[in-house]
Amino acid sequence: MPGSLYETSNLDRGGSNRKKKIEEFSRSSREKLVQSKNKMFSKFTSILQHAVEALAPSLPLQEDFVYHWKAITHYYIETSDDKAPVTDTNIPSHLEQMLDILTQEERERESGETGPCMEYLLHHKILETLYTLGKADCPPGMKQQVLTFYTKLLAHIRQPLLPHINVHRPVQKLIRLCGEVLAAPTENEEIQFLCIVCSKLKQDPYLVNFFLENKLKRPEIKSPVATGGVKESALAPDTGQSLVEEQADHQEEPQAAAAAAASTSPTSNNNNNSNYNLVTSLLNLTKSPDGRIVVKACEGLMLLVSLPEPAAAKCLTENTELCELLTNRLVSFYKALPQSMDPVDIETVESVNWGLDVYNLKEDAALFTGKRALISFLSWLDYCDQLIKEAQKSAAAVMAKVVRERFFVSVMEPQLMQTSEVGILTSTALLNRIIRQVTSEALLQEMVYFLLGEEREPETSATIAQNPLRHRLIEHCDHLSDEISIMTLRLFEHLIQKPNQHILHSLVLRSLEERNYLENKPQEEREPLENGQPHDAVDLEEDPLFGDDLSPNHSRLSGSDWLSSSPPHSPDHSKSDGKTEVHKIVNSFLCLVPDEAKSSYHVEGTGYDTYLRDAHRQFRDYCGVCQRWDWRGNPKPFERCNLDMPFFEGHFLKVLFDRMGRILDQPYDVNLQVTAVLSKLSLLPHPHLHEYLLDPYVNLAPGCRSLFSVIVRVVGDLMLRIHRIPDFTPKLLLVRKRLLGLEPEGINIDHVTLLEGVIVLEEFCKELAAIAFVKFHAAASSSP
Repeated sequence: MPGSLYETSNLDRGGSNRKKKIEEFSRSSREKLVQSKNKMFSKFTSILQHAVEALAPSLPLQEDFVYHWKAITHYYIETSDDKAPVTDTNIPSHLEQMLDILTQEERERESGETGPCMEYLLHHKILETLYTLGKADCPPGMKQQVLTFYTKLLAHIRQPLLPHINVHRPVQKLIRLCGEVLAAPTENEEIQFLCIVCSKLKQDPYLVNFFLENKLKRPEIKSPVATGGVKESALAPDTGQSLVEEQADHQEEPQAAAAAAASTSPTSNNNNNSNYNLVTSLLNLTKSPDGRIVVKACEGLMLLVSLPEPAAAKCLTENTELCELLTNRLVSFYKALPQSMDPVDIETVESVNWGLDVYNLKEDAALFTGKRALISFLSWLDYCDQLIKEAQKSAAAVMAKVVRERFFVSVMEPQLMQTSEVGILTSTALLNRIIRQVTSEALLQEMVYFLLGEEREPETSATIAQNPLRHRLIEHCDHLSDEISIMTLRLFEHLIQKPNQHILHSLVLRSLEERNYLENKPQEEREPLENGQPHDAVDLEEDPLFGDDLSPNHSRLSGSDWLSSSPPHSPDHSKSDGKTEVHKIVNSFLCLVPDEAKSSYHVEGTGYDTYLRDAHRQFRDYCGVCQRWDWRGNPKPFERCNLDMPFFEGHFLKVLFDRMGRILDQPYDVNLQVTAVLSKLSLLPHPHLHEYLLDPYVNLAPGCRSLFSVIVRVVGDLMLRIHRIPDFTPKLLLVRKRLLGLEPEGINIDHVTLLEGVIVLEEFCKELAAIAFVKFHAAASSSP
């Protein structure tokens, strides 16, 4: 019996469980059926509504607009399902209809005239109510719909809406909701909304003052976010707002009026007490994992920094984290780079424009390690550069200073000052790439001050180490490592081509300012002259190579007709304006290298005239850069020069001249880079630099040297060494052909370093001659 009772009890319990499951299934089925019916009913209602609208006579626009708005508010009164997504309701359709009506109304009216539908939207504070609904996200997805409505309204309506307090106030509130959550489902709508606000501010910059919110302002009264509260906020058909919202508005009106009054007088704004929520939201979205959102956010920031309003610019740099964003990312991208990279890879990686870099990790890794990290760094550097370039002037200056302090000084300087040759080479190559890429005036200025210091007084041998980084970089031009020397010389070559006057003043011009490289003794106190020159000078007039024979058939000028355009020369040694005749200068450089050390006339296409075209183009480009610096004209008059001050050529020129003096004993690539820097300096249209570098006949003060005098000493050394090398000329010609790729590499040649140095020396002298002629010809053409 107990067994049977036990079994009966089990049966009863099993039946009870089955009954419960059936009831649960039945209840679930009924709920799904109800939801399905609701969806079908909603769709049927929408179809019916469109059919009625199509068949019935069209209502006046205002009535139609009010109908759609009340249909939205009635939803919150009648609905009992708070969890149904907004896409299952008619709300998106009604909002779209309202937008269409507003657009149609504006199209039918004269420009600038506000229609009754727009008046209704403004008067009944519809945007405030929509903000409340979007903030509560009721029904789910409503925030997305509200953002879309705001975006389309600002984009499609041509008349200015933001000046209205019932527009810019809810817009400001909605801005605060953007970027609150990373990777939110509404991110795309948020960035579209923020960008349209930015574009509207770009059109009317003064409106930005409405978006500088006072931090001391009383906190916004929170609208109810519970379902019941949202329903209450939609119950008022006349105003479209709840009593709570209206109370909040009344409390905010005096503050809004004060803000509007302050906007007309930006100087009265206390920016330390202002929030720039538009910038803050965009900064939050720059941290999104979606690259497209990040690019859009960066574009929005680019628009905002360019606004000319001083109050906004000050608030941007003082009360937002924009400067931190720029520098922190720049530092993190730089630190992600490998400690050692091939300088060739750094120099040759494709040019990078921010936001446009498309990459493939596998392909990048196959090319060289660190390419992806390098492109990321250069891309963000390009963004910082462009942002500062577009920014309002005071904001640009502040941002550039922050980049200097937090990136260049804190991160790059220790890398450049290290003793590891591998580290020096990599950091110098990166700095060279940065110099090439920076184009904004403010950032370039701060970078130059970082590299060279801000000193402007003439250098002395005792003050060359005053700026440790500048001193170290210049010393690296003469480093034991040829690679470091070449890279640093290349860095300075690019630096002196940048449109910044302080670069050239710091490196060369401040040492030549007083022209104290010239002889300052009265004529009777000077050393006895032989043929017009001091007894220890090279006698150019006695040398047959420096004669005045300018016949076109002369061997050193064969194939060149450049003299046909030069002005006729006078019999005097110098012109009345103090300029030495161009033909004497040109021949001085062309004839420096003796005939037995020349090899270019044996190879076609290596004549002097080939340098004229390049010199003309480069000089024209330099003149364009230097035009605003007022360099053209004659040298500073002697009576205004402090000729008693001891002359020091400056650290930079000293290292270059020292390098030039060793041209016969240095590697070919080093010589090419040294002469490249000197030729760039020679092209500059400054009268003192021209006189010091390109006038062979200048009377130098005792103990001073010029570029010409350095080359003369090199040639004197060469003349002594030529006779010690058997078959010098054939070997020289063979080396030249190998350098040009006309002869294959074969047996080793003795003294190849010297032979390559002689070839570079010959070409450099031809280049200097071409530069001298082009500059003289340009001066003669421009003179009255």
